[in-house]
Amino acid sequence: TTALPDRKLFAQKLKNDRRFQQTNGRRSTDEEEKEPFTEEEVFDMVRNINDPEHPFTLEQLAVVSAPAIDISRRNTINIKFTPTIPHCSMATLIGLCIRTQLQRSLPPRFKIDVEIEEGTHQSVKQINKQLNDKERVTAALENQKLREMVDTCLYGNRSSDE
Repeated sequence: TTALPDRKLFAQKLKNDRRFQQTNGRRSTDEEEKEPFTEEEVFDMVRNINDPEHPFTLEQLAVVSAPAIDISRRNTINIKFTPTIPHCSMATLIGLCIRTQLQRSLPPRFKIDVEIEEGTHQSVKQINKQLNDKERVTAALENQKLREMVDTCLYGNRSSDE
């Protein structure tokens, strides 16, 4: 089995990121005080997401990989994924799972862009538009059945409330 990411390390980074230093009676939010994340650390956050149709992780199916992750200096994370087949009916759900996992794992200062790798799915443009539309993502996660499917991919049989 694949080792789980070091949750203590991520928790400490998140704690450090949210801890503001008091300077001159105001909170400082200078970027240099925030600990950066690497592409490999972001990959560790998504590698063990379960595929909704197969008993494998996204890493095992080569849907996600560390080289497909880009972190810009402006706190933007762009992650591209490759569905297993060009007409994968679960591509939107997989992208939603990746986005949700990163939103739950990363500090709120990050902008997250999740996209299907160009040329790997027949509906790339439509799905990418859905995955990066904040209102659509929020509406999707308000649907209890869809949220349960996402949580199952992220946590297996455990819920996100545990």
